[in-house]
Amino acid sequence: MKEVKEIKFNNLKNPNSQFDIIELRELLSRTELDHDLTVIHRVEFYHIFFVIEGTGKHTIDFTDYEFKKGTLFTLRKNQLQKFSKDYNANGYLLIFTEDFLISHFNQIEISKSIQLFNNLLIMPKIELNSEEFNDLMELVNRIKAEYFEAYDDFSGGIIRSALHMIITKLFRIKTKNSDHLLHKKYFNEFVQFQQLVEQHYAETKKVADYASKMNCSSKTLNNICNSIIGKSAKVVIHEVVITQIKRLLISTNLSVTEIAYAVGFEEPSNLYKYFKQHSGTTPELFRKSS
Repeated sequence: MKEVKEIKFNNLKNPNSQFDIIELRELLSRTELDHDLTVIHRVEFYHIFFVIEGTGKHTIDFTDYEFKKGTLFTLRKNQLQKFSKDYNANGYLLIFTEDFLISHFNQIEISKSIQLFNNLLIMPKIELNSEEFNDLMELVNRIKAEYFEAYDDFSGGIIRSALHMIITKLFRIKTKNSDHLLHKKYFNEFVQFQQLVEQHYAETKKVADYASKMNCSSKTLNNICNSIIGKSAKVVIHEVVITQIKRLLISTNLSVTEIAYAVGFEEPSNLYKYFKQHSGTTPELFRKSS
């Protein structure tokens, strides 16, 4: 099994820029790439994948998503993805680093962006209606014109403004039927909990331990999770742990026994039971099928 390729941000047109826009067909036709985009790889940046024609399938963190014209995907940095080999589609990828967000967006805008790209909060796939599609396509075309044609001292600001509008509009679309995202009172606490689990899942999988780290009770932590995503703290922990196990199964040559110890199980048999209970398959079968 090959190691999963880590794709770093690399702007070929403007090396000093932390933002880039790439046409899908142009990307898939590049011969200078040192990696196969149809094989699972990890991206170290954010991107918005906007489909403008055709159909196909895109894989994000072990889930296959069918797409068509008007489908849009939002990917968080460090997620795994792959393009299908039989792409019959075209679109645009708007890609940017975390530094770009921090440098050019205020705290409220960064908070919205974090929510938009966070798969624990909302799914990465959006189906746009014709009005939404045309609205966003206008902004994408504005970015293209500034980036590929006009590029001058003013273009950076115009591109940032257009991207800010795209993210804000996508946040509006995603939250239309997701009232839980508007519970701003608990959003920061939920993100803190999520980050703690991602950092310490190998040490503990107990709700009480994370509640202690956050100086609150287990009941309060459950209330935070339920108010934001409608799930208990225990379920959130399970989802993070299973995702991390899957990433290790796909992206490393570690044996299942080694992975069991790496994610904090004292006995490999406990990982088998845990993985089967929460994913419906065994670690070996998952590895073979991915």
